[in-house]
Amino acid sequence: MSLTTQKVLDHAMENIIQISTPYGTGSGFLLGDLIVTNSHVVGGLKDVIISAKHLPRCIGNVVYDDASYDLAFIRPPTAITTNHPLHLCTSIVQDGDVVIAIGHPYGLNYSTTEGIVSKASRLQGEIEYIQFDAAINPGNSGGPLLNEQREIVGVNTFIIQNSNNLGFALPYTYLAEVMEKFLSLKHDAIIRCNSCKNMIQEELIINDYCPQCGVKLDVAKRRREGYKPSGVVELIEKILGALKLNVPLSRRSQRNWKFDVDTIKIDINYYDNGVIISDCALGRIPQNNIQSLYDFLLSENDKFERLQFSINENTIYLSYVVIDSSLTYELGLKALEQLFHDAPIYSQKLMNTFGVLEPKYDEFD
Repeated sequence: MSLTTQKVLDHAMENIIQISTPYGTGSGFLLGDLIVTNSHVVGGLKDVIISAKHLPRCIGNVVYDDASYDLAFIRPPTAITTNHPLHLCTSIVQDGDVVIAIGHPYGLNYSTTEGIVSKASRLQGEIEYIQFDAAINPGNSGGPLLNEQREIVGVNTFIIQNSNNLGFALPYTYLAEVMEKFLSLKHDAIIRCNSCKNMIQEELIINDYCPQCGVKLDVAKRRREGYKPSGVVELIEKILGALKLNVPLSRRSQRNWKFDVDTIKIDINYYDNGVIISDCALGRIPQNNIQSLYDFLLSENDKFERLQFSINENTIYLSYVVIDSSLTYELGLKALEQLFHDAPIYSQKLMNTFGVLEPKYDEFD
């Protein structure tokens, strides 16, 4: 990473937001009181999960959805103040300009790549995008494209697969135009019609049709219906809800949930092969007392009916493993209730008795 890129990252980092929905993750950035991202990142939902270095995971409200420009605005539950707020570009973007893309590709936090503008105006459909060669990947979508003056020149929107770092960003001019008009409406819950381009108050939409031109608004239907789990996923979330857990806030995807319990985290994954694994990293194996530690874990495993200890590399886990066809509400509730209750107790016992080291977690886990 060049010195210039590092300075841009240091300046912009606190404004970069990670966005999660049951359909995946993406990026966004703070501009004024709103978070800017792509429409395809929010997935047609009214509420999404947002987090940042200075912002614990919380639910943000999607107040503007624009499929034409692939733009969306999210209003955080409380105002976010940063020391170095981002601003839109004040000059014309030209071929050869150095640009820096920041985001969370594949959920990896604060990934930054530098490149140049290979074509400042590349027409795709009705929109003139900025084409650049900084490497971006899924998860970068919705993040800012910045210049060396730390200004927003565009919103990272899409890539061409297998194109050797060919990315496209919606120019800041489109963003400025849309945001000015949206703010002038002084109304949240706005959908922009992809046909007539009018900004429509969601409450005025009847049967998901645009009241101005009559075209079907798919995003209106998705926002109205929301996310509805089904099958085994619905059963898992029913069990989690019975444990008085915040299920929407815990979702990382349609089949993954994470929870904070005291100082540890519990991770639930439902895999394609039908296996459901609920586990918790209790700590890391110390260099001493290993034999006595192993003896304790094995003796405790003999007592369990539903849970089990395991070791992966140097990390000790307490887990509940079940096949989806065998999961029932009653058994699942008992097992997860025990896991959530016992995991923090065992974690402290292992640390105090055997000198087990604290587990390591990613800052956004």
